Amino acid sequence: MGAWALFLAITTVFETTKTSLLKNAHIRYVSTTDEEGEKTTIASSSLLINASISIIFILLIAFFSGVLSSWLHAGPDLAVTLKWFIPGLVCMIFFSHMEAIQQSHLDFKGVFAGYFVRQVLFFTLILGTWLLHIPFSLPWLAIYQSISIAVGTLVITGFSRKYIVGRFDPTKAWMKKIVGYGGYIFAGGLLSNIFANVDQFMVASFNLTNTWVANYSTAFRLNQVVDIPSYAAAEVIFPKVSKASIQEGPERVRYLYEKMVAILLAFTIPTALFVIAFPKLVIFLIAGKNYSDAAPILQMYMIAGLLRPMQHQGANLLNSIGKPRLCFIINAVSLGVYLIINYICLSNIGFYGSAVGTMIASLLGAICWYFIIKKEIGAVLPTIARHIIGYYQIFLTYGKNVLAAQQSRK
Repeated sequence: MGAWALFLAITTVFETTKTSLLKNAHIRYVSTTDEEGEKTTIASSSLLINASISIIFILLIAFFSGVLSSWLHAGPDLAVTLKWFIPGLVCMIFFSHMEAIQQSHLDFKGVFAGYFVRQVLFFTLILGTWLLHIPFSLPWLAIYQSISIAVGTLVITGFSRKYIVGRFDPTKAWMKKIVGYGGYIFAGGLLSNIFANVDQFMVASFNLTNTWVANYSTAFRLNQVVDIPSYAAAEVIFPKVSKASIQEGPERVRYLYEKMVAILLAFTIPTALFVIAFPKLVIFLIAGKNYSDAAPILQMYMIAGLLRPMQHQGANLLNSIGKPRLCFIINAVSLGVYLIINYICLSNIGFYGSAVGTMIASLLGAICWYFIIKKEIGAVLPTIARHIIGYYQIFLTYGKNVLAAQQSRK
């Protein structure tokens, strides 16, 4: 489990960082032009950059995965698993490109279908292996991931056909423009993704057996479930804010930010409070009794998670209004502070040190992000709080109406 957790962290950091460079620029430029020829040129240039970055990463895996595996105390398992995932990385070039095409046209059906097929097929392959008692080893997971991504790519491509003109027309000018726009987003995304996974890397380098990593990974994966609405909202709101910043002005941008953060917190707060109150129950139901030590880690992650919607949407907002440099600076400073706090806590507390460090750093980061967003667009907490209360009133009214309808039927 420790080696698998590190594999997921490495591949996730790469893919999400590459996405930060390409998808945001792709979506922003395509969604703000009406010329079909220019849209094709933007998409072609983005695809060429996408493929180039992936090839470099594949070469790094081929030559240096053994060194990385040794440094993280993962034995040969991590290196072998990464190499078996190379076909999946090739498929991800096209999957992520089709995802950007869909979202740049404000069409999310294909994205949903592609991810749904990927995840269901991956789960089905694992379930089939277990039910049929087929001998199993860690590299099989990488193979299953590759197969699932390949099939998901075919699905999302089918949904994207209406946006594909069958012409590959990249230009140096657009490649330079995409990298120029996405450069800071790329660096900021890299720092943000390292920030999200650095606790697992630091724990792995501190602990020779990777047993700590398995517990941290369990808490991290459960915590990600709470973060899913925030990431999904960022995908939807980015093209809308990009348009609003150009066509409607800062008032509309502030309104979109406050409403989005409010609706996310309306869902996140009750979920996080439940997990904080019953962490061992959640761990037992999802991961089993062997991971009960992860319960306090999960609690601290959830406390930090209460503040993440504001930070996620804040970073997304700065990128969408054309201030990726500021976002990069914030992420760079945040990562530096996080590394220092995490190192001090791990050295002095031990097993739970990284979770304590994550919680402290996240609280400090949330305070920093709030004042920056307030300065940039004027968003304030009282307005967000009023929106949250308004959403709860809507939910309550809807619930009462449903109950009243059921009683009237009886």
